[in-house]
Amino acid sequence: MFGLGTTELLLILLIVILLFGAGKLPQLGAGLAKGISNFRKTMKDDAPAEKMDSGAADKKE
Repeated sequence: MFGLGTTELLLILLIVILLFGAGKLPQLGAGLAKGISNFRKTMKDDAPAEKMDSGAADKKE
């Protein structure tokens, strides 16, 4: 996973806890999950449109 070991991940988690506090972590996680979900949904919805656009461009040439 991106070349990060257990020690590095624990250090990053510790820094996040120090910056935001333990009470904010659930809110940060929920926000991150919503963002990832919206991104995946957008990518899924846009994929057929790109295929249709490329097919139309091929016909014009």
